[in-house]
Amino acid sequence: MTRIDPTSFRDINPGERLLMGPGPSDVPARVLQALAAPCIGHLDPYFLATMNETQQLLRHLFQTGNALTMPVSATGSAGMEACFVNLVECGDEVVVAVNGVFGTRMCDIVTRIGGKLIRVDGEWGRAIDPAAVEKAVKSCTPKVVAVVHAETSTGACTPLEEISRIAHAAGALFLVDCVTSLGGMDVPIDALAVDAAYSGTQKCISCPPGLSPVTFSPEAIKALERRKHPVVSWYLDLGMVRDYWGNERKYHHTAPVNMVYAIREALRIIAEEGLETRFARHRLNHRALVAGIEAMGLAMLVPEKERLPMLNAVRIPEGVNDARVRKALLTDFAIEIGGGLGQFAGKVWRVGLMGHSCRRKNVFLFLAALETVLKAEGFKARPGAIEAATAVYAAAG
Repeated sequence: MTRIDPTSFRDINPGERLLMGPGPSDVPARVLQALAAPCIGHLDPYFLATMNETQQLLRHLFQTGNALTMPVSATGSAGMEACFVNLVECGDEVVVAVNGVFGTRMCDIVTRIGGKLIRVDGEWGRAIDPAAVEKAVKSCTPKVVAVVHAETSTGACTPLEEISRIAHAAGALFLVDCVTSLGGMDVPIDALAVDAAYSGTQKCISCPPGLSPVTFSPEAIKALERRKHPVVSWYLDLGMVRDYWGNERKYHHTAPVNMVYAIREALRIIAEEGLETRFARHRLNHRALVAGIEAMGLAMLVPEKERLPMLNAVRIPEGVNDARVRKALLTDFAIEIGGGLGQFAGKVWRVGLMGHSCRRKNVFLFLAALETVLKAEGFKARPGAIEAATAVYAAAG
């Protein structure tokens, strides 16, 4: 066996970053402190009580009374897969609305598990047209209608009310991806009659990546219980996992104890701030950021009424090198933003204002840093970005 020198490996010390990309977002010190608490057994009475509290706080954030509300022990993509594998069986018809990368991932999962996919393609960078969904629904007998609420690849937000009505009128379950929106804008699960939803910890919840909150309505649970065949994923079989998160406390897998500590604390911070106050904070900082971006002479990708407040897609000016700008922001200012995905690779920057990262000082820091980097690139940014953002804050009082 080859010997290694353990002293040759560096200490973990990435340095401070201002995370203003599509995720992860900055993590509050209280959450990091909770993450570092002593690890105990996943059936320890103290941890079981912590699980109960975590579920209560998650229900508050999802604005639901759903009993089956819990964090799946994996990242947001596992939450997506968990929802589909539990609700869809081979041959089931599933309508999926696609207006970005994450809608295409839904489609991939549906076909992999043997579902019959009815795909509704919309323009990337725009909200999904409910009329297109209704047309697709009328062409089949769907078991599930699925949509991405907040498309992280483009910054487009699709309103859910009308699509929910369309899904239920057809007797289908309504499944929603709220990975980027949950914790940053209103996602009232019960009021919108959402049957299954999933999110991730690393966006507006401002917890390290590693858990995926999910919630299932009573109708979704009935569909799970009426399955003709076992769920194709043993690990993500919520019929078994709920017995661990429910009163039975039946062992299924070893839960990530410290990550549960962390999400509990992140959810507690959200509850302390108040949902409406938190949502208003995201809207205000978004408006200020956009005002500064546009004052600089740059343009947003998504039309104003369809934009997300927490994920801002900015068109890259002609002649400006995408990778070089992002590298300079990271190297010179320790600010991380994201590049475009799919058809927008190299064409947009994705600027996040999520959770703990969504702060006034970060808006100003980013605008000043971007203006400096763009000047070095030879782009003549118009002056007045900081003044434009300041005017938005002043008008808000």
